[in-house]
Amino acid sequence: MKKIILTLTLLISFLYIDAQEKELPTFITDSLENYITQGMKDWEIPGLSVAIIKNNKVVFMNGFGVTKVNGSVPVDENTLFMIGSNTKAFTSTALSILQESGVLNLNDKVQKWMPEFRLKDTLASKEVNIVDLLSHRIGFETFQGDFTYWASTLSRAQVIQKMSLIEAPYSFRSRWGYCNAAYVTAGELIPRVINKSWEETVRDSILLPLKMNRTLMLAEELNNALNAASPHTKTDNNLVEIPIANINNLAPAGSISSSAKDMTNWLFAQLHNGKIDGKQILSARSIESIRRPSSILGVDPRDNKETHFYLYGMGLVINDRNGKLVYSHTGGVDGFLSSVMIIPEEKLGIVVLTNTDQNNFYQNLTDEIQDAFLGLPYQDYSKTSRESFKQEKLEEAKRIDSLKKEVSLKSIPSLPLKKYSGNYFNEVYGDIEIKLENNKLNIYFSNHPQLIGRLEHIKNDTYLCTYSNPTFGIVEIPFKVDNYKVNGLTLKVADFIEFTPYEFSKTN
Repeated sequence: MKKIILTLTLLISFLYIDAQEKELPTFITDSLENYITQGMKDWEIPGLSVAIIKNNKVVFMNGFGVTKVNGSVPVDENTLFMIGSNTKAFTSTALSILQESGVLNLNDKVQKWMPEFRLKDTLASKEVNIVDLLSHRIGFETFQGDFTYWASTLSRAQVIQKMSLIEAPYSFRSRWGYCNAAYVTAGELIPRVINKSWEETVRDSILLPLKMNRTLMLAEELNNALNAASPHTKTDNNLVEIPIANINNLAPAGSISSSAKDMTNWLFAQLHNGKIDGKQILSARSIESIRRPSSILGVDPRDNKETHFYLYGMGLVINDRNGKLVYSHTGGVDGFLSSVMIIPEEKLGIVVLTNTDQNNFYQNLTDEIQDAFLGLPYQDYSKTSRESFKQEKLEEAKRIDSLKKEVSLKSIPSLPLKKYSGNYFNEVYGDIEIKLENNKLNIYFSNHPQLIGRLEHIKNDTYLCTYSNPTFGIVEIPFKVDNYKVNGLTLKVADFIEFTPYEFSKTN
């Protein structure tokens, strides 16, 4: 009798597993691993980790490649990667949990809890509420101010204070503009309300209850972590390992590190309104509140389109795809790119983590998995994306090569090099100093003591600036000269960090 029962049990288990596998798209069962392996080769990605949840279970979770270029330590489902702006949903969820506990309201004015908070627009200063911060609608251009803050020595309090100096190009609540400093402000409201830091609050209210035991809150923690991926970028078309960016001053906007396995618990909670295994871990309202649209990114109502609109909640992009609501976000910090996607109607969750900032594959892979589960045809997003990415990089390389050829002509500057040296000031950034060293001009930055901008003369009063940190880019810097006197310069960095140029005035 026992043998019969055991045989029936094994048969039922086999049939259940077989049925589960048949539910999966053929792309997942037959092609996914090859697609990932080929994509990593095409995009030169050292390491990648991915997890997929479907119908209340993890149907795929694996690591690929290695933790660092030319290394031998394999990536697995427990390998830690920085998740960048996917941190934002954790910050907004923590604040939503505080709202549910009754200690604050997301519609509270920021100045209620932080009286010193200011924007340049006095009306906006008084009216900005927590939702405005979390939905990027304070009037700033996307990434505006980030060069001042990114990997700098500024504290979180100084980042918030600098916001009062920024000339917002748009009126308050009139336009969406991605703002990391707004999330810093939101995160720093937490200690004002409950006398507990942002990192302690997220850890205690989200990570520990969800058993995300490997997840780290601060960038500096990744340096000493076991089984951690190293960040990479490209310089001179070569993949190189770079230091972990110290962005603890922007922590509520982007400093969390996690693994594919830990992130599955986050996905389970998101897919089931805060429940895991039927137990309420996070409140349903805290999950729902971050999905509530607050900003319009774009709408295209044309027929025969799989996606018609893009909205923004609080740390999540919201769009339709083949008639389903999709919640997603990407994350990028120096050397890391990640993607998280949730489709509750399909009980589908996806996370992709990579350790190079020079790829679109992290998003291509997410989209391909999404489409497979939605029954949409295979698009080979990676191929299309790689072609446009290569074209962009080729044009960028041509631009830099052309500028370097002009440098090699060694044209004579309009003024002696000594005239360009000295101190310069920008109201938002602060001070920089240009020094003449060994007959070359170098820029030193007060907020970035490890950063150097090496200047080479192009023509007239324009110089080529190559930053010592490759993620800051190679850019042209024109000086303002009047009557043989240097009055200032226009400084720019790579768009990855900030689009907006900085005007500096010479002070001596």
